[in-house]
Amino acid sequence: MIRTLSAASFKAVGAAQPKLLKDVTTRQLHNTYDVAVVGAGIVGLATARELLLRHPSLSFILLEKEKELAVHQSGHNSGVIHSGIYYTPGSLKARLCVRGATLSYEYCDKKGLPYKRCGKLIVAVEQEEIPRLKALYERGMQNNVRDLSIIDAKEIREREPYCRGIMALNSPYTGIVDWRMVALRYGKDFEEAGGTVVTESEISDISMVKESPAGSTEGMKYPIAVRDKKGNEVRCRYVLTCGGLYSDRLSQISGCSREPRIVPFRGDYLVLKPEKHYLVKGNIYPVPDPRFPFLGVHFTPRMDGSVWLGPNAVLAFKREGYKVYDFSARDFVDALSFRGLQKLVMKNITYGIGEMYRGIFIGAQVKMLQKYIPEITPSDVLRGPAGVRAQALDRDGNLVDDFVFDGGVGDVGSRVLHVRNAPSPAATSSLAIAEMVADEVERRFSL
Repeated sequence: MIRTLSAASFKAVGAAQPKLLKDVTTRQLHNTYDVAVVGAGIVGLATARELLLRHPSLSFILLEKEKELAVHQSGHNSGVIHSGIYYTPGSLKARLCVRGATLSYEYCDKKGLPYKRCGKLIVAVEQEEIPRLKALYERGMQNNVRDLSIIDAKEIREREPYCRGIMALNSPYTGIVDWRMVALRYGKDFEEAGGTVVTESEISDISMVKESPAGSTEGMKYPIAVRDKKGNEVRCRYVLTCGGLYSDRLSQISGCSREPRIVPFRGDYLVLKPEKHYLVKGNIYPVPDPRFPFLGVHFTPRMDGSVWLGPNAVLAFKREGYKVYDFSARDFVDALSFRGLQKLVMKNITYGIGEMYRGIFIGAQVKMLQKYIPEITPSDVLRGPAGVRAQALDRDGNLVDDFVFDGGVGDVGSRVLHVRNAPSPAATSSLAIAEMVADEVERRFSL
């Protein structure tokens, strides 16, 4: 279990000034640190862990606005360990995913975390999909995806007896895991290495200060002030933010551009009734259509034995809006007033209407699923959970499909680094992303 301080208890400890507490941990709790990491999703946790393991002599604090860690994208995802098939050969996404999958399996083995290497089939159900499937195979081979092969209809049936298809890409290296469990283990590693975790600390300001902290004899060693909405303040030498759904707003408060903008897209899943779980053994995915921005519905077994179906992809009216009726006026206006979203909608209006329709009518989504498993009927499924994806968009309506780093302006810019976008599959790639971000932090800050 990760021992965390709430913002209120942290403030009390800070006010008391440094005293060595000999309770569960034996380390100094104070309000000055070498590095503050903002955001305790899987990327923030993995990166904080990596930095502290590289620099055990430095003091680190991890600040999270929620009461618990990894509760948003890290705790609302499909749980797939991706193998790296889809991404442009030589791209950062491809390299990080392939390496990340290997590191994830190794990490789970080392820490005793359960996973299943259940495999994935990307299934062509129409002749026109076969050229795209073969191109996907070539892409996967260039990306050095392990054990990839093309199989025919008979072999599809051998692996997935109820799946209809004429050809498929077989990826046995694909697996499933509980990514929130993995993220929490990263947090435990961070704490055991001497890091401090503070929850319920929603950051409202990151800025340079002109005087040293009260009682400090170290002058301006800690020139950055990180303040939360409750009035608590942490002084530090450097700041790294991994804000996920709020990454653009965290960047903005230190003087960065608002773009690329984060636009939230909600994905609603269906779940297969328990008596129908036998229909699906591993992950079953469609052949992606390059005309559309998202992947399409698929079948995903889970570590708890359930099977998720979907998701669709619709605009969320709140950045953490997991329910259809969740609404934030600020988030709604922020999204709809952004020219980039307006252009994306106009380019994909038909697709978007279809996604909304399938989100409302279960039968429409089941019809898509029946292309792959004809035996599924609307009576076999129930409405399931939802996730919200932090999609970065540029002003031309393009999905930002690569990492974006940004710093503040002026003196702040030399001490602050924002991870503006860590594109999917960030969970699979989390340990590899952590290595890359840590390298960037070291390059910029000379730790």
